[in-house]
Amino acid sequence: MVAVYRRFAASYAGGGSPEYERIALGVAQDERLLDLVVGLPAGNKRQPNLLLGAVRFLGGPTDSFEGFAGWVVEHWEQVRGVVLERMTQTNEVRRCATLLPVLASLEGPLALVEVGASAGLCLYPDRYRYSYDGGAPIGAVESPVLLECATRGAVPVPERVPRVVWRAGVDLNPLDAGSEADVRWLESLVWPGHTRQARVERLRAAASVAAAEPPLLVRGNLLEALPGLVAQAPRDATLVVFHSAVAAYLSVQERERLEQMMGGLPGHWVCNEGGRVFPHWEGVRAPEPTDFTLAVDGRVVAYTGEHGQSLTWR
Repeated sequence: MVAVYRRFAASYAGGGSPEYERIALGVAQDERLLDLVVGLPAGNKRQPNLLLGAVRFLGGPTDSFEGFAGWVVEHWEQVRGVVLERMTQTNEVRRCATLLPVLASLEGPLALVEVGASAGLCLYPDRYRYSYDGGAPIGAVESPVLLECATRGAVPVPERVPRVVWRAGVDLNPLDAGSEADVRWLESLVWPGHTRQARVERLRAAASVAAAEPPLLVRGNLLEALPGLVAQAPRDATLVVFHSAVAAYLSVQERERLEQMMGGLPGHWVCNEGGRVFPHWEGVRAPEPTDFTLAVDGRVVAYTGEHGQSLTWR
């Protein structure tokens, strides 16, 4: 656990959230907290993101390690309960801005299936507005969601959003965009920092869009549930299966199975993941260490900011 929390501080919190960086480094040196974390079920339940999100969800302090540590020890049973019940399910709707140029280039109408959909907020690319490099917004003029994105290279910025006629998702623990508790949990997973308030506001606005017309969300393992969900898509629409920051949680063998499965399904596969997830693809080395690689049917076409803030065309 010491290495896990140090790696989190160095690779994830460093430079993005000084508060979480300090806390992660503190946990790595605190035997009381390490003993509590090791007492959790092995695997994803020991993730730093999950522990920090649970504390925020319960209203605990994250502004200093001392305050965090004392509060966690005192309220451990409550924290443990949230950790056991919940999962890390960041639903960063801004990633739609990096997916839009790809989706808009496909022949429509589209039937969307998101793997690791969480509350399904990224299933509504046609219901949001977009501004690239500060340009005039495109998309639904009445939308409460504006997604801004900086570009580099010959990004094929579309003039309009695609037409989506069907949307569905699969998740181990689907969330309800109409549930105050579920939306608050998603808020709790947003790291503190100078961008937090804007991200939370986007999340709430996107949740209002999804709650007004809930998508079809299926609970299950993606490798088992995906074929059946895809079979429900309308035949007269172009199927697009997509995911962002999901395959990284799969084992190497599971990623291989996913790749094989996608090669046998109709439609298109849009993958937005870290470069280490499918390292054998040509062009997975991104210009920035934190960038994701955006691939269509196994071919890398762009590099994207992890929160959808940037898009570099390849």
